[in-house]
Amino acid sequence: MKYRVTCLTPTLVGDGEKLSPIDYMVWKDHMNVLDQGRILKLLSRGPRLESYLAQLKKAETLDFASWGGFAQNFAGRRIPFEHPSAVTFWQRARPDQLFIPTFASTGTGAYLPATALKGALRTGAVSERWSEATIADLANRLEDRLPRGLGARAEDAVLGGSGASRMKRVGASDSTTITYTGMKVYLLRVATFLAKGANLEPGWQSERGPVEARRVDDSTPLFAEMASPGTEFEGIWHEKSEADRARLFAASQAFAEKLIAKHQDYAQRAGLARLSTTLTGLKSKLDELKSSEQRNKMACLLAIGWGGGLLGKSAYLNTDDESYRKILRHIPSYERAIRSGMPFPKTRHVVFEGTQPASLPGWVLLELER
Repeated sequence: MKYRVTCLTPTLVGDGEKLSPIDYMVWKDHMNVLDQGRILKLLSRGPRLESYLAQLKKAETLDFASWGGFAQNFAGRRIPFEHPSAVTFWQRARPDQLFIPTFASTGTGAYLPATALKGALRTGAVSERWSEATIADLANRLEDRLPRGLGARAEDAVLGGSGASRMKRVGASDSTTITYTGMKVYLLRVATFLAKGANLEPGWQSERGPVEARRVDDSTPLFAEMASPGTEFEGIWHEKSEADRARLFAASQAFAEKLIAKHQDYAQRAGLARLSTTLTGLKSKLDELKSSEQRNKMACLLAIGWGGGLLGKSAYLNTDDESYRKILRHIPSYERAIRSGMPFPKTRHVVFEGTQPASLPGWVLLELER
């Protein structure tokens, strides 16, 4: 059986690698990833090798006036920016903000690691089996500090340990590779909330001046190589029974519905109208799958990859639950966030289209084909 994953919003599933600003040049609204091997081989035949190596050693970005021809003639791949306006923000950004995470790839192209799918499906399966009583029991067993592996043990309790995990009843291969024609460099920013007296107002995270900014253009831009909506990945799907897969997909659908509702509430409170419209579209796709029982057994919506934040990886979404908060108070960064009285979590990575905050990263449609 084959699976097909279609990106519904810009998606990045990487391998932890980032392009440094000396690994690429921006030319004519494209990120041109330099083939350093070819460049060094060429320069080794003449007198310019030493000056090129010297600039690589000391430079934060490559001098386009001196080396811009490489962007035209020695690019391993050319990835367009989603919109020309993103280049303007790229030019204004500090060099340390120009490290660009890239999609997982081999020598022949980009691919979707199977772990991204299995991880998202596992989250849905755990979410179906965890309840308020589960979290309360975990919280009541805590002592002065959070024990190691608490979450993993709680997952194994409902899914089975490594030798007998229910997740072993289904499997997927890494996808086949695709060309980079579906990839773009997207601009993202981190939305947040700001305190204004006793009230809250939307804002954006910034590394310049105040930690948070009210104007979106004052916030810190992020750039990432992402698969654009409509990009498809295909691979092999294995399963032991249709019943196991049907329950797993149903659980993932239910989790996706709750997660979209949480994000929709956030978008409305933050006044992000276009993002709210995108989330409404995801909910409509979810309803479409639910309307056909047979199709629902063969397809589901998942949130995968980079940028999904805490909620995208958390099987328990009731962040107002006091037992849940009791557990997180043992983690200093979360304890401070909860103590602030702000909505929790108060941030989202938001993908911009043009100049507008338009979507959340990583939403895909997983479909099976016999």
